[in-house]
Amino acid sequence: MQRIVVKIGSSSLTSEAGGLNKEKIAYFAAELSALQQQGYEVVLVTSGAVAAGFSSLGYKTRPKLLHEKQAAASVGQALLMQAYQEALSTHGIGAAQILLTRYDFTSRRRVGNATATMEELLRRKVIPIINENDTVSVDELKFGDNDTLSALVANLLKAGQLIIITDMDGLYTDDPRKNKDARRIDRVDEISDELYRIAGGAGSSVGTGGMRSKIEAARIAMRGGIPVFVGRATEAGDIRLAASESGRGTYFAASMHTLSIKKQWVGFHSVPQGKVTVDPGARSALLEGGKSLLPAGVTAVEGDFHPGDVIEVYCAQGTGIGRGIVNYAAWQLQAVMGLSTEEVQRRVEVARIEVIHRDEWITLQSYPASGAL
Repeated sequence: MQRIVVKIGSSSLTSEAGGLNKEKIAYFAAELSALQQQGYEVVLVTSGAVAAGFSSLGYKTRPKLLHEKQAAASVGQALLMQAYQEALSTHGIGAAQILLTRYDFTSRRRVGNATATMEELLRRKVIPIINENDTVSVDELKFGDNDTLSALVANLLKAGQLIIITDMDGLYTDDPRKNKDARRIDRVDEISDELYRIAGGAGSSVGTGGMRSKIEAARIAMRGGIPVFVGRATEAGDIRLAASESGRGTYFAASMHTLSIKKQWVGFHSVPQGKVTVDPGARSALLEGGKSLLPAGVTAVEGDFHPGDVIEVYCAQGTGIGRGIVNYAAWQLQAVMGLSTEEVQRRVEVARIEVIHRDEWITLQSYPASGAL
């Protein structure tokens, strides 16, 4: 049975003035019901809590301050779930609320518990409805948008497809609202720096994510081997068309090199405890040669990390190129960076000579390794 994760943004659920649009909720409930009737296991990642709640608290526009957004989310989340439950119940489908934070993804035990809960709900034909727990999230609602959350959930649940619904019918070469010659990109096989360049900012006053965040979500899902659709759904059957690759939007092909669960955790779920900068030779070895990172290629060390922690790796120009599990403590690496393997072995005692072994490394560049930095 194929599993589909559907992400619906605030702009697709609310009016520009804020507040839920019950007709839109009813429409999406019917679409999700139709998917389930076709035999799909359906998971919903939804935005809309802040947008649904801010007008109830007397704000004229979406609030900017963290405590104001958290207050709006605490009101709006209850309204959002009530609306979904009422709409889905008319189709005989149960709905369950799951609120997650970025911290949940950094803990293997916590994310394992959440995954087990979602698996049980799917077995019971109940649709898990997932949102970020905005009332307790820190760092300005840390996910920033639910596009990234939907990609992480899709990877965790080994979904067959991620469908991201927005108010645009896909990715364009330019803003079609400003350039009549802009053309839609129907298929993306590889995410390049050019795609990020043409992506715009936030698409509406009630949402947080623009097309750029959807490209980033597609990149995460693609690395997990999951194809992605980004586009519009406003008419009956649109989401089913999206699932059958006939929808109004852009399709992102799954990567040919699917990441293992461990590397997905390293690349997208973990919280780096430090960072190192590498010279051009080490950068080339990591990105083009498929090699491990050795102390000789390290030029700078930041943070207080220990063996087994995840660290970020930057090139000399300051661009992040990837992450990996480090085999050194920060003080050890500071003492031997730039030295040959033989000299390192004389100075420190470590379990493995590699700073990051190739099997515990993931490249996170948004463009091919051979591109200029």
